[in-house]
Amino acid sequence: MGEQFISSRGNEYFCEIDEEYLTDRFNLTGLNTEVQYYQYALDLVTDVFDLECDDDMREQIEKSARHLYGLVHARYIVTTRGLAKMIEKFKQGAFGKCPRVICEQQPLLPMGQHDTPNVSAVKLYCAKCEDIYNPKSSRHAAIDGAYFGTSFHNILFQVYPAMMPQRTQRRYEPRIYGFRVHAAAALMRWQDERREEMKERLRSARVETGFEIEDAGDEDIEEDEDDVEGEDGIDDMFEGQMQRV
Repeated sequence: MGEQFISSRGNEYFCEIDEEYLTDRFNLTGLNTEVQYYQYALDLVTDVFDLECDDDMREQIEKSARHLYGLVHARYIVTTRGLAKMIEKFKQGAFGKCPRVICEQQPLLPMGQHDTPNVSAVKLYCAKCEDIYNPKSSRHAAIDGAYFGTSFHNILFQVYPAMMPQRTQRRYEPRIYGFRVHAAAALMRWQDERREEMKERLRSARVETGFEIEDAGDEDIEEDEDDVEGEDGIDDMFEGQMQRV
């Protein structure tokens, strides 16, 4: 089933698992509790399946076989043989290129955000900007992230340090008519937002700080401004009445 699974559309991220690895029961420890119809699924994966069953049963076993293959795949790709196969796919750009312009088409690696199945889909990791991205194809976006795991991409660069790209220090700089936008205004806005958030948290916790006096002073200034505007309005009304007299 391995070759057929790998050649199927949407399974380009996977590498073929060696038959010796699949037939070694030690490598499959604990998977029998995670996969339905485990023995039938294993027989299908190792191409020894000979059970006569109806179409519905066959479909369920094939689904379990795909899940079993994915779980074994997560274990296999951190072995010496598995890493060697995945590094070749990485060199060929089989997993896609980083969409970030400044990364200059850096090849990506598949990774999972969780090691537990059915939690999150596979993501693509760029070692140059150290960020993760969603796959472009919806077929790849449906792959379970647990089939690659959270450690594979880091282990690969530990084993093949020469393949680790130099981390980019370049960042996009916003410009207006060629002039760089001054960062002070953005920094002040950010500081004001954080300050208001902190004040709100302190109020919620009923912690006494110097902010209360400052806020009261601001309110008095606003009230004084309102009073001035009110007095001006009264004076204008009085002058209008005198003119009519």
